[in-house]
Amino acid sequence: MTGHAPGPVRSRTSRRWMIGMLVVAAVFLTALVPLAAPTTPAAASQHSTSAAAPGSSASSAATSVRPMTLDGWNAGNIISDAVFTNSATMNESQIQAFLNAKVPVCQAGYTCLKDFRQSTVDRPADRYCNGYVGAASEPASRIIARAAQSCGINPQVLVVMLQKEQGLVTHTWPSNWRYDAALGQGCPDDAPCNPDYVGFFFQIYGAARQMKIYMEGRYFTWYAPGNTWNILYNPNQNCGSAPVYIANAATAALYYYTPYQPNAAALRAGYGEGDACSAYGNRNFYNYFTDWFGSTQSNAGADNPIGNVELVQATPGNFSVAGWALDPNTSASLAVHVYVGSVGKAITADLDRPDVAAAYPSAGSKHGFAATIPATGPGDTNVCVYAINQGPGANVLLGCKSVTALSGDPVGKLDAVSSAKGTLQIGGWALDPDTTGAIAVHVYVDSTGKPLVADQARTDIPATYRDYGTKHGFTTTVTAAAGTHNVCAYGINSGPGGNVLLGCVSVTVTGTGTVDPGRVPVGNFEGVSGVAGAINVGGWAFDPDTTAPISVHIYVDSASAAYRADKSRPDVAAAYPAMGANHGFAEKITATAGNHNVCVYAINDGAGGNVLLGCRTVVVTPVGDPGSVPFGNFESVSGTQGAVRVDGWAIDPDTADPISIHIYVDSASAAYTADKSRPDVGAAFPASGPNHGFSQTIPASPGSHTVCVYAINNGMGGNAALGCKSVTVPAPPTADPGRVPFGNFESATAAAGAIDVSGWVIDPDTADPISVHIYVDSASAAYSAGKTRTDVGAAYPASGPNHGFAERIAAASGTHNVCVYAINNGAGGNVMLGCRSVVVP
Repeated sequence: MTGHAPGPVRSRTSRRWMIGMLVVAAVFLTALVPLAAPTTPAAASQHSTSAAAPGSSASSAATSVRPMTLDGWNAGNIISDAVFTNSATMNESQIQAFLNAKVPVCQAGYTCLKDFRQSTVDRPADRYCNGYVGAASEPASRIIARAAQSCGINPQVLVVMLQKEQGLVTHTWPSNWRYDAALGQGCPDDAPCNPDYVGFFFQIYGAARQMKIYMEGRYFTWYAPGNTWNILYNPNQNCGSAPVYIANAATAALYYYTPYQPNAAALRAGYGEGDACSAYGNRNFYNYFTDWFGSTQSNAGADNPIGNVELVQATPGNFSVAGWALDPNTSASLAVHVYVGSVGKAITADLDRPDVAAAYPSAGSKHGFAATIPATGPGDTNVCVYAINQGPGANVLLGCKSVTALSGDPVGKLDAVSSAKGTLQIGGWALDPDTTGAIAVHVYVDSTGKPLVADQARTDIPATYRDYGTKHGFTTTVTAAAGTHNVCAYGINSGPGGNVLLGCVSVTVTGTGTVDPGRVPVGNFEGVSGVAGAINVGGWAFDPDTTAPISVHIYVDSASAAYRADKSRPDVAAAYPAMGANHGFAEKITATAGNHNVCVYAINDGAGGNVLLGCRTVVVTPVGDPGSVPFGNFESVSGTQGAVRVDGWAIDPDTADPISIHIYVDSASAAYTADKSRPDVGAAFPASGPNHGFSQTIPASPGSHTVCVYAINNGMGGNAALGCKSVTVPAPPTADPGRVPFGNFESATAAAGAIDVSGWVIDPDTADPISVHIYVDSASAAYSAGKTRTDVGAAYPASGPNHGFAERIAAASGTHNVCVYAINNGAGGNVMLGCRSVVVP
């Protein structure tokens, strides 16, 4: 209706759809925020179906309004003109915070109002609104705020109407049709919606503009202010009517929009159902507005507190909150209530804020707040801040933010348990997410406990906990009798949560007089490589009669030396948990150029014998003349949907730098770099470092494939084949889920001899573009919705951006009906995105 004379009164969703629809509107508020919480409403409003005037007549004399049973309700003055037209009550961020608070979590697969976005179009300025400049992917809060400012309507009115018409403010699983007919603008009960008003933006802007037309009283005079009108209780005229003196234009506008008053049964019911003659639209408008925003009869926005939440941040065990708040009716500092989940805390906004004083000179500067509020537990937490009103007005929600709390049970690990004769050495790390300080750890050897403090430096704590520092390690040595013992460690909780078992290990202690069982050592000579002037030797070894590290003797030809197998090997600890991790060896031994025979022996700790772990032949290159061949391990290959994944590692002993690998899938090959971190490889070959892993996903067709990996020499020498493996790539699933497409018919505009049609569409069963069929009157043609739309890709990342359409279609001069259908990619059905009327010059 923008840009031409106002059309007929339209009604919104039919009562047959809305009666019995219960919309939960309760707002969780405790005593700290003294605001009423609405109950469940009975039904949406009934509406008129044509522009015909009601069968009542006006008189110039005011008569008394019938008795009321709803507190504050006045059928002739539902809301004042000043409140109805106060467009400054809420800005975009305040609207967004309000919507977030109403629906913290939306049901999966649905877009709730707080997350809804739509691309808007230009609207011209006229005597009712200042126009609108369209933009891509605007959030609902921005559309509401901008339309309210343009047309001079209180944005709270639009928010309340969204709730009373379709329940969109509190709905957790809204369907698309609710957005298309969000306010019922141009949607009569007995006919389809006017295509000019289909879509959330057109509903919001159109309804805001229509309210100004109603208030003007130029075209609509049936409920003109200053007169008494007989207003029906229900669309069923047998239910009767009652005279109502209409006190102001805003109330008249609400009756044009919903031309029924609540009867006594509806008023007694609050939000509930009355009787068969009850109507609820204007009653629900009044209930929602007063419960959510305060009085409809004072300029509450002018008296309400204002402010800004500038920081909501999770810190260990707490949330830091900061900002400012003031009440326009006083220069005194306000109370501010901060809710962490359902737990509230009152603070005072009395910190010095010269910048606030500069913006509001009469208020002074003592209006800042900064507080630390304890977390209530782990996970995403809704943090909301309210400014508490002084004098006229009402409390105001300054904002809400969902933040992941740094809170919960302790974390850590018992990762070092070893024995010596008569003692146990125990170590690990532990911290509590609620504090950066050291926490207590209780270590139990069998049933005997020992308290410790985890305050020693541990640089290997996972990066996830970098904000907590490094002082969270613990070690202790305890005396233990000979025999097998169960060692357990517990992290002791310091905030929300409980104590946590960090791990248990079974370990054997030998006594001073204990007879050594005499078992021989075990281990593995894992690798040897020749480099310029030296040999790298790696592996692990332990004696099962002790958890203490043992010696290894490494022979290069006939020369030998003793080394300690005491380097950390978590993989060995995982395989032999009773032995602990400190049993690795990795040595670089000087050697002359040429061929050498390298043998490694594990040396028994006591009784028993030594064990030869193996011998290898290796070539040492002269210093300055590399030429060693690479070595490594092709560890695994697996088939995934449309690809193979290949993992392993490779080293050229002549350099610590990563080298190339060539991976063949059947006869096709590609080069990659073995540069991923592999701490286990670095531990075995410390001279080369850890950055020699590879993990590649390579596209492959369904079926069997042969995968071969080659390590490519960094310089002199030759390449090395790391091996070949067979793998099967599974075939893709054939069943189409059958979901229907969705999208948006954004615009249809006239050009010289043509019509420009644009929008976007997605079939959720595929990321590929799909077809759209565009009808101009009865003629149609198919087009591909494959144009790039980065806004669509951002909203639906799984589908990608290539789903836009923008077509110019030749058309004769005159009025045409343009309809757009989204064509399903497979199973399922096609979907009509909408129809528009276009006049071609």
